[in-house]
Amino acid sequence: MNVPPSSPGAERTDGSCVRIGALVPLTRPGWVEAGQHLLAGLELAVREVNDAGGIIGRPLELVVRDTAADPQKAAAAVDELAHLGVAALAGEYHSVVARAAAARADALGLPFLCSSAVLDELTEQPTEWVARLAPAQSHGWQIYADFLLGAGHSRIAVAADSSVYWASGARILRDYLAPRGGTVIELDMRTLSPAAVCDELVDNRATALLLLVGHPEPAVSIVKSVRRDQRLAEIMIGAPAGQPEFAEWAALLGGDGAAIPFLRYLPESPSPLGARVEAALRERLAEAPSFVAFEGYDTVAVLAEVLRCHGADRARIAESWPRVVVEGTRGKIWFSRTPGINVWQWAWTPVQVVDRDPAEPDRFRILHAS
Repeated sequence: MNVPPSSPGAERTDGSCVRIGALVPLTRPGWVEAGQHLLAGLELAVREVNDAGGIIGRPLELVVRDTAADPQKAAAAVDELAHLGVAALAGEYHSVVARAAAARADALGLPFLCSSAVLDELTEQPTEWVARLAPAQSHGWQIYADFLLGAGHSRIAVAADSSVYWASGARILRDYLAPRGGTVIELDMRTLSPAAVCDELVDNRATALLLLVGHPEPAVSIVKSVRRDQRLAEIMIGAPAGQPEFAEWAALLGGDGAAIPFLRYLPESPSPLGARVEAALRERLAEAPSFVAFEGYDTVAVLAEVLRCHGADRARIAESWPRVVVEGTRGKIWFSRTPGINVWQWAWTPVQVVDRDPAEPDRFRILHAS
């Protein structure tokens, strides 16, 4: 999908609008489908804010920049957006990219409300400038580990790519499972083919394989290889990072992509606001919205409330993080200081473990909820 670098009129400098910079992965190697859903949520909320009169009579506008999952590109976009005079930054899906954006926003004194990235260490030092809607990785992945134990899995293999995010996920699982009788067997995907992964699973007597790898590749090839190996007919494949959430997964894998549990940040039943936004997002996307689309909507809902109450001064926006309370699509949002987290954190959005129903792959089953 070709997306313009910014919304129409988003780069006017006459002071007639209040601008928010949006960081979104819209081209490869970024997770494009996640970026499209995130942007849909951001844009829907902006439209609704403006339909209701804007920010004290001034229209709210997005200035969109494609990060393409590139930390350097994201940091450069933060510099550009700061120069353009945006009041705050929103968005980003990829954790390593969001970390680069957060560091630059902190250095420039530019408020950043991170929508989707979960890496615990979003910044190296405590900062007043950054807040986050998504749950920290340690919170969500420990819930996933509880699900694994409850399902009877104690020998768990992780097929892991090389990145800070995947290494963090493997460490969280290992540290949480070990005292509870679980063993994590790490498979280095820099050296293993999908077929070799199957041999390792058999040799290590693993009962579960977790995909800590990129989408669509090598995740899709690993799933196909495991599903076709008769020795592994009983193994559970899991994807805590959420690869099966999006329609592309089902399109590429069909029935092979079902029954692969993943983390999703939605309540068990929607509120009236959540149901209304879900319907509007479905129309906008022409498909069921993922939780990432709701994260985008909630990001703008929070920033709009802050802007109405405190104006567009960057320092006042940052000072407002601990005081803002907003009814979001997934519950009441407010920010606090959470041990081990250096940014203002919503603690916590609802967390589910879900999978695609083998009998109906377009339908999700809730397997576990926090």
